[in-house]
Amino acid sequence: MDVTALSLVLVAAVLHAAWNFAAKRVRRGGPLFVWSYYTAAGVLMLPALVVAVATTNARPQWSWLVAICVTAVLHIGYGVVLQRGYDVGDLSLVYPLARGTGPLLAVVLAVLLLDERPGPIGLAGAGLIIIGVLTISAGRAATRRSVRAGIGYGVATGALIAAYTLGDAYSVAEIGIPPLIYFGAASLLQSLLLTPHALRHREQVRLLWAESRREIWIVALLSPAAYLLVLFAMRLAPVSLVAPAREVSIVLSGLAAWLVLGEAGAPRRLVGSAIVLAGIVAIALA
Repeated sequence: MDVTALSLVLVAAVLHAAWNFAAKRVRRGGPLFVWSYYTAAGVLMLPALVVAVATTNARPQWSWLVAICVTAVLHIGYGVVLQRGYDVGDLSLVYPLARGTGPLLAVVLAVLLLDERPGPIGLAGAGLIIIGVLTISAGRAATRRSVRAGIGYGVATGALIAAYTLGDAYSVAEIGIPPLIYFGAASLLQSLLLTPHALRHREQVRLLWAESRREIWIVALLSPAAYLLVLFAMRLAPVSLVAPAREVSIVLSGLAAWLVLGEAGAPRRLVGSAIVLAGIVAIALA
């Protein structure tokens, strides 16, 4: 895997873990929180988007609009389902399942649909990362309703991650949409699509901003930064390697859930983290 691409992905993983930790701490989550950070991110990205549109040498096409609409809808679904998962389950349960299911499906579909051939070492690395994720999320009695719900939302989030990852890789690598234009326009569209819901719940939005203003801005800053780095990485390396390499973030989230949130299962998480890191090394050598 290209060293530059791997560096971009690893930095993105740190940012991704940080914003998910902030999102977990929000008491009033759901679509209104998703709308809030999409709107804040859209405002922050608007100047850069205008400059990117004005200076790009690429020629806009109708396929750009279709791709942007598709990714906006998928990201809204991802944000809402993930936040619901955090409402009912532990960070150390929902996050690893979401991040593990996503690359598993992304690698399989990238090989089947995009005709990518990452090679045996790259595939072995992807497999190690997936095993590590499953190790971190294992060891729980799945009889409690909250645990079952957390597993369900985690897996559903992972499926949405796989869908938008493949769509985004195709959009920036094959269609040739500049990543900043692609993600910036999608962020604005995501805000617009959720605005009617926010307008119907103005008082809840006001309370959300009063209680969680810091978390909203953290997510609004770090989430776009993390995914823009991933989009640029997808121009340098196959999605079947980029998607699994992102999952080093589960190491950081697992440690944060243990050290800061006081969630149980530290030894299992550390073993799973070591497996994930072995997978990252294998991908770097691919």
